[in-house]
Amino acid sequence: MGGGGNMSTPATKNGQKKSHLQRVPSAKPPFTLGDVKKAIPPHCFQRSLIRSFYYLIKDLIIISITYYIAATYFPSLPYPLTYLAWPAYWVIQGCVGTGIWVIGHECGHHGFSDYQWVDDTVGLILHSAQLTPFFSWKISHRRHHANTGSLENDEVYIPRFKSKLRWYYQYLDNPVGRVGVLAFTLLFAWPLYLVFNISGKKYERFTCHYDPNSPLYSERERLQILISDAGVLAATYVLYRIALAKGFTWLVCIYGVPLLIVNGFIVLITLLHHTHASLPHYDSTEWDYLRGALATVDRDYGVLNKVFHNVTDTHVLHHIFSYISHYHAMEATNAIKPLLGEYYQVDDTPILKALWRDTKECIYVEKDEGSQGRGVYWYKYKLDD
Repeated sequence: MGGGGNMSTPATKNGQKKSHLQRVPSAKPPFTLGDVKKAIPPHCFQRSLIRSFYYLIKDLIIISITYYIAATYFPSLPYPLTYLAWPAYWVIQGCVGTGIWVIGHECGHHGFSDYQWVDDTVGLILHSAQLTPFFSWKISHRRHHANTGSLENDEVYIPRFKSKLRWYYQYLDNPVGRVGVLAFTLLFAWPLYLVFNISGKKYERFTCHYDPNSPLYSERERLQILISDAGVLAATYVLYRIALAKGFTWLVCIYGVPLLIVNGFIVLITLLHHTHASLPHYDSTEWDYLRGALATVDRDYGVLNKVFHNVTDTHVLHHIFSYISHYHAMEATNAIKPLLGEYYQVDDTPILKALWRDTKECIYVEKDEGSQGRGVYWYKYKLDD
């Protein structure tokens, strides 16, 4: 997985190929947000309702055809063939389902159309069908984009300081422990984040995406949280009726396993976008929006880049201008690369290899020795210093 796309590693100023782990500059960049916007062709900021629905309908057709084949033909397959058919179904549904979730995410950024009510309606339906509270996550995710790379104010994937590592971490810092942590993270981190704010910003009281009184939300946002909850409850009721009609095992095979794959990809994609040894984090003395937005990395998932609507390999752009539609994102990314120069980070390491490396080497953050009080922090991994 990965390493098979069209991404290329940028060169340094002297023309040499840049190492994946070479640190990006942490000083204030010589260009402004306005400069970056001017580098992007104006049509990339235009949203097309027809084009957006084209991609959505295409994904829904694939989901529907795959479901029809499974529901119609799998029950009559010879027993040994079911061991091949069901995993193939799960992989297709999980990957395409992730693409549908990404379109819902785009709706949350107002990148689907020019009409806010269309974006909210489509996003609510798509995310509710995958048990994601649309408005609730849209609001917290918006704050993540507004504060990316900030140690004090980011909403998710906030690295720990060495002094804050849990006592048991030393027992997990080995291949067996790391496999266990990764398996647990990919399977359960997404629902645990939504319900308990695991890996999210710490608040003084219980924080939950389904709670309209959560400290995540202001008073004027409470109604949107209730609407999100109603959407998830409606989807849950439909699933309950399906389980009564078809059986729980059928529901797990048709819907449950693909949903686990979608959840796993959500965690995998976002984790690897924000976890990389070359990326800085900033405290309040150094952080600003542009440097925070640049503190992310584009990855290469091979053919899945297209299945996931390029959310994987245009993420740096997405953090600078989150409302650009996915079908313009690659063109816009290529347009800003020359301007960003060494501030642009891309890593085309195969994804599983990158996951193992980065979760091993990005354990905590601290300042470099001799940094003279600058509020710039880098990932480290040595626990015995």
